[in-house]
Amino acid sequence: KQAMSSPGLRSVFLTKVYEGTKSLDCDVHFPRLDVSKFDVAQVAEMKEENDLKYEIVKLSLREKQENENKDPNAVAPTLSKQVSSTRNFEELQYLDLIRDILSNGIQKGDRTGTGTLSKFGCQMRFNLREHFPLLTTKRVFWKGVAQELLWFLKGCTDAKALTDKGVKIWKANGSREYLDRIGLKDREENDLGPVYGFQWRHFGAKYTTMHADYKNQGVDQLKKVIETIKNKPTDRRIIMSAWNPADLAKMALPPCHMFCQFYVANGELSCQMYQRSCDMGLGVPFNIASYSLLTCMIAQVCGLKPGEFVHVLGDTHVYLNHIKPLEEQLKREPRPFPKLWMNPKVTNIDDFKYEDFKIEGYKPYPTIKMKMAV
Repeated sequence: KQAMSSPGLRSVFLTKVYEGTKSLDCDVHFPRLDVSKFDVAQVAEMKEENDLKYEIVKLSLREKQENENKDPNAVAPTLSKQVSSTRNFEELQYLDLIRDILSNGIQKGDRTGTGTLSKFGCQMRFNLREHFPLLTTKRVFWKGVAQELLWFLKGCTDAKALTDKGVKIWKANGSREYLDRIGLKDREENDLGPVYGFQWRHFGAKYTTMHADYKNQGVDQLKKVIETIKNKPTDRRIIMSAWNPADLAKMALPPCHMFCQFYVANGELSCQMYQRSCDMGLGVPFNIASYSLLTCMIAQVCGLKPGEFVHVLGDTHVYLNHIKPLEEQLKREPRPFPKLWMNPKVTNIDDFKYEDFKIEGYKPYPTIKMKMAV
C-alpha cells in the first residue's frame, strides 16, 4: 500500500495465475487498484509451470509523475525481457471477465428459464484510435453488427426488414409464438414495438404499428446528440437513451444496452454505454462492435477522430448452456484486432450504407455456436 501511494510510482507488474481456463483462487492478493488511473501497457506471453499457467501484466500510470524513474528496466529488469506488446490485451479483458464469472459468479435463475452465472457491475475499455474491437477468439457476425445498427438508425421496428438482409437476430423475438407468449397477441408478426431505433429517433411519440410514418414525431435523440457534439462539444448532457418506462410493455424485448453518453476531448469522440443485461457469450461481443461502430460513424460526421469505447455492464452473465463453448473459447489466444474503413465521403449519419464499411485484416478463430435464450 505504501508503494502504491508513492509519488515515484510509474508502473505495476501483476502476475495472473490460472488453473485450466479459470483464475486460481489465491490466498494472497494485491491491494485493490483504482483501474481508472492505469492503462494495460504490456502483457507477457503466457507461461506454464507445474500444471499452472501464468502471465505478467504491466500497468502504467496514465499521467506521468515528475520524479518518476525514466528507465523502465530499473523497475523490474528480469521482467522487461519477458514482456511483449503484441498480445491483444483489450480482448484479454473480455476473456478474463468470463473466467471470473465462471470461477466466482452467482448462479441465478432468469426470465428465459436457462439459468446463469452472474456478476454485477463490471467495465471494459476499448481503444478506437488504431484498430476496431471485433473479437478474434471467435468469428463475430460483422454483417449482422453493421446491418442491425443501420436498422436502428432508421428507427425501424420491423424484424423482417432485417431478416430480408440475411440478419436473423431479431426473428425469434418477432415470431407469432413469442409475441403471443408475452401478451402481445394483437401485434402483427415481426412488429417489435417501440424498441431501440424508435426510441433513438422518436422518443416520446405514440407507437401504433411498424408501418406508421413517425416523421417529425417525438424527440430525435440521435440528431440532438450530433448537433450538440458539433456546437457544444464540452456539454455533459450528450446522452441517448433507449429506456423509456412508458413504452416497455409495448416492446418485444426491453433494451439491454439502454443508455450512452458521448465525450469530446482533444479532437476525439468517446462513448460510454451502460448495459443492464449482458450475455457474455452471444450479445456482448456484438454490443462492443456495435457501439464502437456508432462512435466511429458519429465521429466522422462531426469532423472528429474516434477515441475510446467504455462498456459498463450491469448484470453480467454466462448462460449455463454457454459454459462449455466459452471454456473452449478461453483456450484461444487473441489475435490482433482488425481495422475499420469507412467511406470518407459520408458526412450525414442517415446516408451511411452497408457498402460504406470495410473490415480490414480480420483473422478470427472459427465460429463457436451458442444457443440464444429467448
